[in-house]
Amino acid sequence: MVRHSGIFSQVVSLINRNVFNRLVKKNSAERYSKGFNSWDQFVSMLFCQLGQARSIREICGGLSSSEGKLRHLGMQQVPKRSTLSYANANRPWEMFRDLFYHTLSMCRSHAPIKHKFRFKNKLLSLESTTITLCLTMFPWAKFRRTKGAVKLHLLLDHDGYLPTYALITNGKKHDVTMARKFTLGRGSFVAMDRGYNDYELFADWTENGIFFVTRLKDNASYIVVSENDVSGKVNILLDQFIEITGRVALKKCPYILRRVVVWDEKNQRELVLLTNHLDFSARTISDIYKERWQIELFFKAIKQNLRIKTFVGTSENAFYIQIWTALISILFLKYMQFRAKIDWSLSNLVAQLRWNLFIHKDLWAWLDNPYGHQNDPPEDKQIMLPFKGFGQHRELAT
Repeated sequence: MVRHSGIFSQVVSLINRNVFNRLVKKNSAERYSKGFNSWDQFVSMLFCQLGQARSIREICGGLSSSEGKLRHLGMQQVPKRSTLSYANANRPWEMFRDLFYHTLSMCRSHAPIKHKFRFKNKLLSLESTTITLCLTMFPWAKFRRTKGAVKLHLLLDHDGYLPTYALITNGKKHDVTMARKFTLGRGSFVAMDRGYNDYELFADWTENGIFFVTRLKDNASYIVVSENDVSGKVNILLDQFIEITGRVALKKCPYILRRVVVWDEKNQRELVLLTNHLDFSARTISDIYKERWQIELFFKAIKQNLRIKTFVGTSENAFYIQIWTALISILFLKYMQFRAKIDWSLSNLVAQLRWNLFIHKDLWAWLDNPYGHQNDPPEDKQIMLPFKGFGQHRELAT
């Protein structure tokens, strides 16, 4: 007697099928479809991420080897390699993007309510990562003469470290250009590296009540308006209110900004920070910028544990589908971390999940006690009956 469906099917069941069907209809994802539906495609690509499949062949082969357990996944059929490849190349990737934002709303309901700082402002990190591609295989991703690349721009919410907004562009798009497309709430505090230095962007955020902290460029021209006393403050070397000089720069950003110089003991160097928040202590500004490192750790985690460096399709559409499925997968993993009673590391959770995808156990009990006994159904008892004529015994199940 099987009391639970497979772990993979319980993960997939986190998606509301009615919502999924509405997204399919909204994006016309099954126009001209003949048998292979969008749900089967989504489950196949999710298996690619959670099962660590490295090719279309491994996706189809892995699902085929577990075909008897697929009815719990709601799949109508195991796709053929050519069918899945064609669907990834031609069906709209926008449906997977919309599914990501639906899944995000579910995860937010279980995320920690607040970040580790005392202030109530929403804390975000903004960064992009470059995914290098072979130009011969991905000619649409031309970056340089012999090199292809795509950028993943991400806004990370520090309440649970969830990716709250994502953009995928070619490698030539400048970070500042894409930063203007992100929707930020009034009072938000954004931590970012100096690749986003742009005085016009800083002025726009200041006018809209959005705070930022970044590193000041070495060649920045400014004058000191006033200076705060930093005596007795550990690692804080300077705390100054400044005004950007230069005719063009001053026209773009006529506001008073704040320059905080911090001593980085670990790397034995000075960090010169720039912010438009004039009230927080210099130590808090320094700690906020230090917290920006979480988005770097996030990129490292998804590159190490999910399939966003090797791809099962070479078309632009297939590439986008795989990236958005990876982001959906990371939301599932975060959701499981939120609900689990033990402190899972992401790499350990991904590994254990991969080994137990088709095991029939309760997902939430398994998350709380992955190595213990979970009262699985007892095996069928057997009795030994003599089998005349051969001097052997024959096993009969009762």
